[in-house]
Amino acid sequence: MEFSPFQMPVYSSNSGLIILFLLSFCCINHLIGFSEGQLRVGFYSPTCPRAESIVRSVVREATLSNPRTPALLLRLQFHDCMVEGCDGSILIDNGDKGERLATGNQGLGGFDVIEKAKANLERACRGVVSCSDIVALAARDAVFLSNGPFYQVPTGRRDGRVSDISRAANLPDVDDSIQLLKSKFRQKGLSNKDLVLLSAAHTIGTTACFFIKTRLYNFTRGGGADPAISPGFLPKLKAKCPFRGDINVRLPLDPVTEDTFDVQILKNIRDGLAVIGSDARLYDDGSTKEVVDSYIGSRGSSAFGQDFAEAMVKMGNIGVKTASQGEIRRICSAVN
Repeated sequence: MEFSPFQMPVYSSNSGLIILFLLSFCCINHLIGFSEGQLRVGFYSPTCPRAESIVRSVVREATLSNPRTPALLLRLQFHDCMVEGCDGSILIDNGDKGERLATGNQGLGGFDVIEKAKANLERACRGVVSCSDIVALAARDAVFLSNGPFYQVPTGRRDGRVSDISRAANLPDVDDSIQLLKSKFRQKGLSNKDLVLLSAAHTIGTTACFFIKTRLYNFTRGGGADPAISPGFLPKLKAKCPFRGDINVRLPLDPVTEDTFDVQILKNIRDGLAVIGSDARLYDDGSTKEVVDSYIGSRGSSAFGQDFAEAMVKMGNIGVKTASQGEIRRICSAVN
């Protein structure tokens, strides 16, 4: 399987079109928060030209041995960026004080894949590639290996030196209301459209019964289930996660096409087949419901991959450290 970037539009040499393109490019750079002086595509070309291919090879190998790997890596970037910014702080292993042990980070994985990629990169070009960039590149490769789009990842991040469990207290939660979810994303510079697209990462991967017990057995005052769950789907969820059952049992976030990156997750949300509450909540609000519906159908489905990639790049620019900020860790689990 070969990586192939999106086809970019071809512009004529007409000066008016060129000026329009340049103005548009400047606006896009402003919106997603990177510039030539910060992150850029191909940042490692002169200093570690094989950097991206080394990460890609490690991710591909890990996926072959464990099909859950792509979902783990995709989730890892989200949870990194939504706390201290995209600075690799989630990777730091500092015992019971670190982000890793925050309630919202339960079930995170893929750390071994990032460490292996880092070790391979250190052998090829010591002290050059940051752990935070490895996380971003690995997430992109994970999407592609799941039949999703390949997109260019601006790089040049440096690694943070702080990992504090208290700073992860405001992560988006599966039981948040739609208004709270919108607020948490807005605080990070992400729109309602970004909320829907990044939630659609649940097109691959699994969750644990622990994360859906409230919506199954304690959503209403009388102990009832979330009414957003389809009546035909509710007994299936309860069979997987009985009231006093094992909360660690895992089930697919997308029960229809669980290992394939596609728009099915949004169809599930529309049809009452969302597994976790935060996905279902996207249909509670007019603005997010409109975004969900816009991708259902042949025209919307074709735009989904491109828009998801743009949302990932935008998220990947949250709170980045560049230039003299941060450091390049020698190993990803500890600061230098």
